[in-house]
Amino acid sequence: MTRFRSALGLVALAVVCFAAAGVGGALMSRTPPDWYPSLQKPDWTPPGWVFGPVWTVLYLTMAAAAWLVWRRGGLREARLPLGLFGLQLALNAAWPGLFFGLRMPGPAFVELCALWCVLLATVIAFFRESRAAGLLLVPYLAWGTFAGALNLAIWRMNA
Repeated sequence: MTRFRSALGLVALAVVCFAAAGVGGALMSRTPPDWYPSLQKPDWTPPGWVFGPVWTVLYLTMAAAAWLVWRRGGLREARLPLGLFGLQLALNAAWPGLFFGLRMPGPAFVELCALWCVLLATVIAFFRESRAAGLLLVPYLAWGTFAGALNLAIWRMNA
């Protein structure tokens, strides 16, 4: 594989990851500005400004992890791990629509549980292809675990 093709693959995967972020952001933008601040939240809820930088780093590491897997075997050889990656990315993009767009923390939590399971399968599949790729997804899995706990707490506190 040429350096140009490799670099182009990394850029393409970053674009795909940030496009998913854009879809999630568009779904969030329909939320009335006072809805989320009006919810009861646990004391351990991070301040709002934390989410942007955390997600930026996570989307970059997701792209890098997928790139390592793609570079190693191409789309044909890495069909399962990259298919799982695409599925978790779609679930990732859908969650803000449920939680914020439709203002339904309960169904959002169920969807987030599905996302977490697919993400765990993705991490395992990535580790089988590349140790570095698997390690790059571990912070995302940790954040997803935290997000699930936060989603559940918000749902329970506001039910």
